[in-house]
Amino acid sequence: MPDQPASDQPVHMGPSTEKQVAQANASGATPVVFIHGLWLLPSSWDRWAAVFAQAGYAPVTPGWPDDPATVEEANAHPEVFANKTIGQVADHYESVIKTLTRKPAVIGHSFGGLLAQILAGRGLSAATVAIDGAPFRGVLPLPISALKSSFPVLGNPLNRHRAVPLTYDQFRFAFANAVSEDEAKELYDTFAVPAAGAPLFQAATANLNPWTEAKVDSDNPDRGPLLIVSGELDHTVPRSISEAAFKQQKDNPGVTEFVEIPGRGHALTIDSGWHEVADVAAKFIGRFLS
Repeated sequence: MPDQPASDQPVHMGPSTEKQVAQANASGATPVVFIHGLWLLPSSWDRWAAVFAQAGYAPVTPGWPDDPATVEEANAHPEVFANKTIGQVADHYESVIKTLTRKPAVIGHSFGGLLAQILAGRGLSAATVAIDGAPFRGVLPLPISALKSSFPVLGNPLNRHRAVPLTYDQFRFAFANAVSEDEAKELYDTFAVPAAGAPLFQAATANLNPWTEAKVDSDNPDRGPLLIVSGELDHTVPRSISEAAFKQQKDNPGVTEFVEIPGRGHALTIDSGWHEVADVAAKFIGRFLS
């Protein structure tokens, strides 16, 4: 995979990401950039990063702008998440990627899956895995379960400019419906943080707004290989949304594939079966990158 010129522009990405980028560039290994979605932090990828490092890749787990370091800090200072838009976050990840000397693979979950596709559409990804990706302009289905999952934010227009936490019951429905009660509580305590309301409003109105930031250049011939992953039991991003995204992407000259993970909900990247999903992603990326 060809190298890419490192950006000369300063990027504010935090000491942890700076260290990971420096290690990736020094190693010569193919970087893999992981992008989390709403209600999670970069630490939700820690186990994935270890697996990919063992496989010979250089993992990089940047946060969204201003992400706190820990769940405790995030819950103590929810205001730092407010007013983060899809375009702002996509530009932030683009800046991070441009500090890498090799074009990375990109893996994203939920809104991270949407961001991964946006970045791929900008020609910044050597191979992309979008897991239960949030919808973008051109993706039309609006299943009832997706609307219910989003209602804690979309139910109040003022939430567009706020950071919104999920209650345990809301998290149980949106993320953890396919695991036991005990595991759901553990996931909530371990991973759940407040989230910016703006991206949900942007995604919900994407098909009404020609200037929306929730859009993907699915025709770019430099998009590269793309795998769209759907959890069979996902309430937040049901299969119909992922399939509609696949249909938008499949005419791209690059390889475009779709896979459903049986029996899994939206927490499939963090629940006890995360390794199965990581293996699917690693096998896809490994077909195109070394």
